[in-house]
Amino acid sequence: MTEKIRCGWPASDPIYITYHDLEWGVPVREDRKQFEFLVLESAQAGLSWLTILKRREGYREAYDGFDPDLVARYNESRIQLMLQDPGIIRNRKKIESSITNARRFLEIQGQYGTFCSYLWGFTDGRQVVNHFTDLSEIPATSPLSDTIARDLKQRGFKFLGSTIIYAHLQATGLVNDHLVSCYRHRECMEHH
Repeated sequence: MTEKIRCGWPASDPIYITYHDLEWGVPVREDRKQFEFLVLESAQAGLSWLTILKRREGYREAYDGFDPDLVARYNESRIQLMLQDPGIIRNRKKIESSITNARRFLEIQGQYGTFCSYLWGFTDGRQVVNHFTDLSEIPATSPLSDTIARDLKQRGFKFLGSTIIYAHLQATGLVNDHLVSCYRHRECMEHH
C-alpha cells in the first residue's frame, strides 16, 4: 500500500490528518457548516487551529449545533454559562463576537436567501483553484479575502479579518489550496 502524498501541514497528528483528508478544501454549500467554520475560525484568533479542532465537540454542544438562529438569541446569562464551559475557549470578546456574527449572518441570509449565495457570489459560484507546489507559496491573505473581510466588517461582523477569512475560504473550499502534489488537490476540485 503506497503512502498517500498530502500537504505537509497535518504532519503526523491524527486529528489534523483526518481534518485534512475529509474536510479541508471541500466546497461547502450549506449555511450551517459555513457558520460553524466562521465561529471556529474566529475563536482560533491567536491560537493554533489544532487547539480549536480538539474542542470542536465542545463548541458543537455550547453553540447548539451551530444553529445561527439560536446563537443570535444568546443573552448575558448564556454568555456567563459559556464562560464557565471548559469545552470551548472562554474568551468573552470571542463569545460576544460570535453572537453578533450570528445576527449579521441571519441578515445576510435574509438579503441573499442563503449565506452561501452571498459568499460564493464573490467567486461567481466557482472554486478558485491554486496550483502551489510548496507550503511557503500559500498566502495568509489574498485580494479576495481582503474584499470579503472588508464587506463583512461593513456589515458589522467582528473578529473576522482578512487572514481569518482566507483560512475560511481554504477550509470551506472556495479556494483550493491543497498542494498539487497532494492527493486531495484533485479530489476537492469541483467539476463544472
